[in-house]
Amino acid sequence: MVNKKLIHELLHENNCSHSDKKKSSCDKPKPGATSGGCAFEGAQIALFPYADAVHLVHAPATCIGASWETRETPTSFKGFNNTKTGYCTQVVANDIIFGGTQKLEDAIAYLLEHKDPQAVFVYETCVTAMIGDDMDNVCARMQKRSGVPVVPVHAPGFVGSKNLGSRLAGETVLEYLIGTKEPEQIHPYGINLIGEYNVTGDMWQYTPLLEEIGIKVVSTLAGDGRIENIRQAHRAKLNVIVCAKSLESLTRKMQERYGIPYISISFYGMRDTTNAIMSIVNAFGDEKLIAKAKEVTAREEKLLQKRLQPYRKVLQGKKAILNTGGNKSWSIASALQDIGMEVVATSIRKATLEDIEIAKQYVPVLMKVPANEQAKLIDEHGVDILLAGGRSLYTAIKKKIAFVDVNQEKEISYGAYEGLVNLAKDVCDAVNNKVFQTVGKDAPWSE
Repeated sequence: MVNKKLIHELLHENNCSHSDKKKSSCDKPKPGATSGGCAFEGAQIALFPYADAVHLVHAPATCIGASWETRETPTSFKGFNNTKTGYCTQVVANDIIFGGTQKLEDAIAYLLEHKDPQAVFVYETCVTAMIGDDMDNVCARMQKRSGVPVVPVHAPGFVGSKNLGSRLAGETVLEYLIGTKEPEQIHPYGINLIGEYNVTGDMWQYTPLLEEIGIKVVSTLAGDGRIENIRQAHRAKLNVIVCAKSLESLTRKMQERYGIPYISISFYGMRDTTNAIMSIVNAFGDEKLIAKAKEVTAREEKLLQKRLQPYRKVLQGKKAILNTGGNKSWSIASALQDIGMEVVATSIRKATLEDIEIAKQYVPVLMKVPANEQAKLIDEHGVDILLAGGRSLYTAIKKKIAFVDVNQEKEISYGAYEGLVNLAKDVCDAVNNKVFQTVGKDAPWSE
């Protein structure tokens, strides 16, 4: 059943940058809001990277068909990756009339028997929420029968946005998984990575450096995640929010319940990656750990500077506009500046108030409605390249400038030090692309 009190609480999070303003909430549901992704989709995105779990959608097949595998979230899991297959109860008219709980129970039983999951996430959608199927009861009985966590995820699309769905998923993990298993050993410098989905392998760019320094990643929510690890997450010493302000409610409650402090960081660009690593070690306050971190970051920065030299020669003085969402409005801007580019403007359409304040420090022009503003800014500033999601490609084509897709649909990581080299290479390739150079010239007959 949809928990109205919880939804109200999540929309009025005390730690959110909106809370001290006159705005009533982060993202109240409003007509048309789900066009950018509904709560159900947000919950899926937050939990899909658990490859050792089965994800069962209790809904008509169209719900799952419209949203499955929307992000490239690779995993190192050696077993069968259940996220590659969409499991759905396929609710039909008879189930709506007579109830679909028996069909749900049969589906869970089949998956437990044939897929050997470490957990089963059962997603409620608009249809099953409205007909009132008692998912909680079914999941509890199946968990008791099998001994495997069977977790109901109450995030039907009509309650709000994709962002709210991610928060509801975090609350679900806290309620049903975190704290349900004790580790054999407690690491003195153990951290949880919160909001790291390992899109295109971003997490793998920096976790080896953390391990070299002496930091242990206890669990992730949810990139390359494991159910067993998230069940032990309450024994970490620090929560690290990676580019996902939507999960501040989760980290606040973990601090209240388990005494785990938290910090918020970004791993995009050289400066921010170094700052992120130092923020983690400084939170522990251990001098040996801090000294090791300084040694590792200095080494990586020195190597990176050499590798970036040929790209900076090409990109020096080039101008860019950035149209992406959330914290990437400033984190990727920082990365572009690290490779020698001037960032003329960035979109703040999906940014929090905190993100907007940080973006002001990096970029002079903040676009509230990029669809109306970016074309004009390209002309005014002589912009060379647009970095955005695939929907903005038409603007770049129309304005005859280079384009790079920096949203989750991209196929290569731009995270941390190694990812910055990937970003520099892709931007250089786009700027030097002969197609863009040719179409950017005036036609011979235009004179």
